[in-house]
Amino acid sequence: MSDNLSPATKLSESTRVEMFSDGVFAIVSTILVIELQVPHHEPGQLLPALLHQWASLLGYVVSFIYIGIAWMNHHALFNRVQYVNLGLQWINLGILLTTALLPFPTGVLAEALREGNLADQQVAVALYALTAGLMSAAWLPVFPYLRDHPELIEEGTESAYFHMQRMRPWTGVILYLLAAAVGAFYPWGGLLLFLVMMLYHAVTSEGLQNAPVLGRLFNEKRNS
Repeated sequence: MSDNLSPATKLSESTRVEMFSDGVFAIVSTILVIELQVPHHEPGQLLPALLHQWASLLGYVVSFIYIGIAWMNHHALFNRVQYVNLGLQWINLGILLTTALLPFPTGVLAEALREGNLADQQVAVALYALTAGLMSAAWLPVFPYLRDHPELIEEGTESAYFHMQRMRPWTGVILYLLAAAVGAFYPWGGLLLFLVMMLYHAVTSEGLQNAPVLGRLFNEKRNS
């Protein structure tokens, strides 16, 4: 690209941003396993001690899958991005920043579930869901930004992709906030809503128009 562009508009290949982002996702996923530790136990009591770790294992599995889904969405997005500028780099850093927060509420949630105190579980589930809502909020600017900067996009990418995708982060913000509100009273209900949202983000990682059922509705509307 031209060297005459200002730093704010100068474009560069997206490869380094993708490699850095993949590294962050990998590190955050790895950090989650730190919560899984060999439990202290009396001789002959290893099995009960391991079973007592069920909450840490559950938190690890759920958060690992959630980060994996976030990575799949990030990968799908950057499959359509050829160049990056300063604005997109800052937006991407916001996505990585919020993703890197997840190990903390995962540990809090695992401890609360393991100890069985209802008040602590309510706070832990609300914190976990609020963190997920913050992660969704970090995605809010990326689709409008790419829509308004077609010079960053791979040739042949349809504008309908960004038109449809722009609602997905809003859906996440709203429903994760709902999960936090429900979890503040009924922890397992909040976790159930969280799992539903994970499934939603998983099946729509390639865009709403490519998701089962949603894709058919999108195509019917476009062809009507």
